[in-house]
Amino acid sequence: MSIPMVDLKGQYNSIKEEICQGLLDVLESSQFILGPQGRALEREIAAYCGVRHAFGVASGTDALHLALLAAGIGAGDEVITTAFTFIATAEAIAYVGAKPVFVDIDPATFNIDVSKIEDALTPRTRAILPVHLFGQPADLESLARLCDKHNLKMIEDCAQSFGAAYGERMTGSWGDLGCFSFFPSKNLGCYGDGGMIVTDDDQLAENIQMLRNHGSRERYYHAVVGYNSRLDDMQATILRTKMKYIDTYNRLRRENAGHYSSRLDGSGVTVPFVSGDGTHVFHQYTIRVKDREKIQKALTAQGIASAIYYPVPLHQQEVFAADCAGVSLPVTEQVAKEVLSLPMYPELKEEQIDTICRTLLAAL
Repeated sequence: MSIPMVDLKGQYNSIKEEICQGLLDVLESSQFILGPQGRALEREIAAYCGVRHAFGVASGTDALHLALLAAGIGAGDEVITTAFTFIATAEAIAYVGAKPVFVDIDPATFNIDVSKIEDALTPRTRAILPVHLFGQPADLESLARLCDKHNLKMIEDCAQSFGAAYGERMTGSWGDLGCFSFFPSKNLGCYGDGGMIVTDDDQLAENIQMLRNHGSRERYYHAVVGYNSRLDDMQATILRTKMKYIDTYNRLRRENAGHYSSRLDGSGVTVPFVSGDGTHVFHQYTIRVKDREKIQKALTAQGIASAIYYPVPLHQQEVFAADCAGVSLPVTEQVAKEVLSLPMYPELKEEQIDTICRTLLAAL
């Protein structure tokens, strides 16, 4: 039995008629950029997240980049974030001329350890950029208090957490700005690149609106140097179709995570911790194991996919070596040696999970 990490084709087939009709409607309308589908998606996502504004952009990386620019982060500033994430988080900080300052993670959630942040603050610190890794919200209440105390911006990296909540509020709505990715494999994914920025702040919203569209409030009149970063209507109609099912998709992910954990708990495998403070949406189901290479090899031999997110933390990447000389993040470094992500998607069947777990336990 071959089991992929994600089954995009299976999901497409289940909603194929709706997707194709939506795409045909856009083609017939011939409105492709900043058109009605994009505007409708922005309204729907703003309402879903509980904020006043949402702006479609070209990618999740662009969402982070433009959010930092809109918040006034620039050369000489420092932004505190996690080293246990995809490089786009720190790339966006570097794009604006600021310095990413990495702190360690919580060993249970893999999210930024809030207790480590104050020691990393300097007079140059302007913002905190938490990542809701693998679909589990960071400790947003504590982060919000910390930002208020030190007059810092909070920009949420929600690339892996669409549909997740902390308390009664959705991820993306706690910070000054929230940044989403619609990369195809995400919980809410399009069929190409795409992203979204959400905010409750009217001034930040105006900044984003200009920055994504060549610095323009009105066509051919440019107030600032902007960018060409707009979510097209073809992708927007795909996302609007999938939005109808996102809560069902995330519920199925949580159910699949429960099946995994019930079979693996007590086996020597550390299963994902689920904080009682938020709703985990399991973008990935990531375990910790001591003999990762052996287990991954056994899974591969049976046609079962697995992945390592992320084998080299950002503070140990060559690109950040000069700024991170002497930086030690012991929890991050240990976790990076032990994590292994197993197949996770709404269409995953319980019998497939049984096969994966039997293979994994036999390898142990």
